[in-house]
Amino acid sequence: MMQNSIAKLRTVSPLYGQLVIGPPGSGKTSYCYKMQKFLEKIGRKVTIVNLDPANDNMEYTSAVDIMQLITVQDAMEQFKLGPNGALIYCMEFLETNFQWLLDQLKPIDSNYFIFDCPGQVELFTHNNALKNIFGKLEQLGYHLCTVHLIESQNCAEAYKFISCVLLSLHTMLQMGLPHVNVLSKADQLKDCESRLPFNVEYYTEVLDLNYLLESMEADRLGSKFTKLNAAIVSMVEDYSLVSFLLLDSNRDNSLLRLKNAIDKANGYVYGAGEEKNINTLLACAVGAETESDRMDRDIDPYLN
Repeated sequence: MMQNSIAKLRTVSPLYGQLVIGPPGSGKTSYCYKMQKFLEKIGRKVTIVNLDPANDNMEYTSAVDIMQLITVQDAMEQFKLGPNGALIYCMEFLETNFQWLLDQLKPIDSNYFIFDCPGQVELFTHNNALKNIFGKLEQLGYHLCTVHLIESQNCAEAYKFISCVLLSLHTMLQMGLPHVNVLSKADQLKDCESRLPFNVEYYTEVLDLNYLLESMEADRLGSKFTKLNAAIVSMVEDYSLVSFLLLDSNRDNSLLRLKNAIDKANGYVYGAGEEKNINTLLACAVGAETESDRMDRDIDPYLN
């Protein structure tokens, strides 16, 4: 049955998608909604798929919702599981019932999908359910890219930032897909700018992390783990894979910059209509720019 589906899908236009993952609170659901609205403004038909069985506070309307198949509450009550165990069970249940997902996707008149994934870190670092689900979709002709959101405020503390970099690296290796790392809620960086020991580019480009080690060693607790911290930094730098894009999802310029990176990663090629709409949208945005917008732009040029 899987081979027949592959043969049919190869006769139609290519299918594209982005897998939105990241820890709880990183802004995944809000991002899905705002990216959908932005893509629709430039003329791209987009479908959101909710794969979070505990997501009962969606800003968007999903065309496919895993909660119609199973919910975390169902798994907790039926199998006497805790929230984390129930979430893992739900993902493995979806993997087992992959045909249900395929049947939900087939009738949709769209070739671009945003998959809103759960926030439990184990699902994209250790457990193979999500990896296997999206691996099957790739076999069926979907061109996919992982979009990994991390809260930008983690830059304010060296320990947290290095942990985020390590998490991003682990996720990239586990998922095995084209990958875009994102520092979300970048507008909040203004609130902690004075606490950043380096400029924003240092964090987006993940420059020499040994400078962060120096600030960590100044801390009494950090001095106890100097060798461990140095080993972690060395491992991250040896792979040379991790960098970040800043995202303020309230700004079209920021969403456009991220869209371009995602399109490059999953191979999406847009037509002349989209390009024309983008130019019109940006022209309107420049005309409507307020003094506050200009001040923010001057503070953080990486968002523009």
